[in-house]
Amino acid sequence: MKRALEWVRRRRSDLLLLLAIGTFLTIISPFGATDRLGFGWAWIYWTGLVALGAAAGHAASQALPRILPPDPPRWLVWLLLSAATTLAVTPAIVLVQWLSGARVPWGFIPQLFFFVWVISAAITAVSMLVEAVQAGAGGAGPQPGRALTDKLPPRLKQARILSLEAEDHYLRVRTDRGEALVLMRLSDAVAALSGLDGAQTHRSWWVARDAVTDAETGGGRAVLALSDGVKAPVSRGNFQKLRQAGWF
Repeated sequence: MKRALEWVRRRRSDLLLLLAIGTFLTIISPFGATDRLGFGWAWIYWTGLVALGAAAGHAASQALPRILPPDPPRWLVWLLLSAATTLAVTPAIVLVQWLSGARVPWGFIPQLFFFVWVISAAITAVSMLVEAVQAGAGGAGPQPGRALTDKLPPRLKQARILSLEAEDHYLRVRTDRGEALVLMRLSDAVAALSGLDGAQTHRSWWVARDAVTDAETGGGRAVLALSDGVKAPVSRGNFQKLRQAGWF
């Protein structure tokens, strides 16, 4: 439950945006799709489709860094994300119609796909604009180097990095907007974060200082509790250095 509440807290702005878009679509009822439904069912319908589209967009944003070059044009990212959302939502609409006893003629599906894409493209544009505004608001301080950010999915490029954890040849990057697994050495990533206030706490961990919510010691070991619920180990070799720096 605690981790679920922490996830909701970290994704609060995304969830509020999702609910706002679902409510807006319920009110305007695009193409008269829910005119015959009451407000409650229409809200569930539109908000559910927006949530499905958001999940599809999230999955696509994770995959895009593997198929696109670094720093792709924003119009291309917008186009691919809106297309992925449309490919997920259109079959869901057809399924809902089928379950409700209605039938969608095969000849109408291309037109339906276009209608869904128009809405998906608008929502994706709004989401990307909000992300850009948030990034601009928080971009005054030191930023991670491109050696690291170029490897992150688009949704995490402007996120605040909380910790890094080495996993064999990969690196798990945890941020305030989620996490990603990238192919990179911890030493190279730490070098890219040299301008940020943080430290390597263990041979396989780096932690941002402002992500630490509690420092625990006992039983011959030390652990840092982070804002996303993760606990980062502190090696004996790094403990004295961190204690002198005021981490403990």
